Amino acid sequence: MTVLATVDEQRNTGPAALSIARLAVTRFRCYASVRMTPDARPVVLAGPNGAGKTNLLEAVSLLAPGRGLRRARLAEMDRHGDAGGWGVAATVATPDGPVEIGTGREPEGERRVVRINGEAARGQNALADFVSALWLTPDMDRLFREGASARRRFLDRLVFGFDPAHAGRVTAYEQAMRERGRLLAEGNADNAWLSALEETMAARGVAIAAARLEMVQRLTRALAGASGPFPGVALSVDGMVEDWLGSGPALAAEDRLQAELRATRRQDARSGMTAAGPHRSDLVARHLAKDMPADLCSTGEQKAMLIAIVLAEARLQAAERGVAPLLLLDEVVAHLDEDRREALFDEICGLPGQTWMTGTDAALFAPLGGRAQHFSVTDATVAEVN
Repeated sequence: MTVLATVDEQRNTGPAALSIARLAVTRFRCYASVRMTPDARPVVLAGPNGAGKTNLLEAVSLLAPGRGLRRARLAEMDRHGDAGGWGVAATVATPDGPVEIGTGREPEGERRVVRINGEAARGQNALADFVSALWLTPDMDRLFREGASARRRFLDRLVFGFDPAHAGRVTAYEQAMRERGRLLAEGNADNAWLSALEETMAARGVAIAAARLEMVQRLTRALAGASGPFPGVALSVDGMVEDWLGSGPALAAEDRLQAELRATRRQDARSGMTAAGPHRSDLVARHLAKDMPADLCSTGEQKAMLIAIVLAEARLQAAERGVAPLLLLDEVVAHLDEDRREALFDEICGLPGQTWMTGTDAALFAPLGGRAQHFSVTDATVAEVN
């Protein structure tokens, strides 16, 4: 049975819904305090630039593990002139019932706290048991034309939606890589300690590469049958470790990566960089109908490809995990033609996961009508529009 058939079957049987039923934001960005009680429908936030729409999306993104859609430091999210720390609290409707989630920065220090149902969590990764979120922002419109690091982060976020342990592997790999780089820079590193770090990098690095490969293969199958205004997209990962995995077993790839790291110690010491590993890999996308690399497509086509990828990921999560992620779409409809806007609205209304959208022109969301809940955002105030 193909992935697409699985998705269709899951739609018919009705995956469980995930939505924000209550949102409270305190001393966060431009907001002193704001309260919202959305229902399970898509949420539209319309208002002028600078009103605080994206800040609300960022607050929602922090209900999932990670640094949020802006990747900001915790202190950067403090309300201007307020040193008391910030907080985001929500009642999340999940397949297993409502869950109370709170997260924020303590008044002192750069430490994020997380509470679930009133109990302190050991870390933010505990949020993965309840909330998965995907987002598109205007900055991501340049994803296919800029450096590979943003594409790797995008791909890792897609993997994380299926495999929360992926974040821990990435963190462990990067920590070992930084420590190895520090030891090489000092010039007097113990070989046994370097070998231990390289062993960690090899094990975690191959696992990271394997998870990325599996993700792009599944997404490509889901995207290949795309119809309508959003294009079919072929995805692949370009990288040394991924090539090794394509021609041999994972254990052999681990041995090759560890040997490569050992052989490039002097080179890495001179350059201050690590030449080999999955941190050098790149996500490659191709527009199927045009048989054209994404970086050569028009800005509108690239945006349509990104939307297609995110929607495919949401469908796959709904099919395979039984619940779709929250979708956070910042200014995503502004540059879409009418056919693509209507196709997007129809798609998100058919997903069990709640979608939050922002825009400066409320009229663009009028076709949603009562299928969505509409809010006006002006000068850090939020009001429902009836």
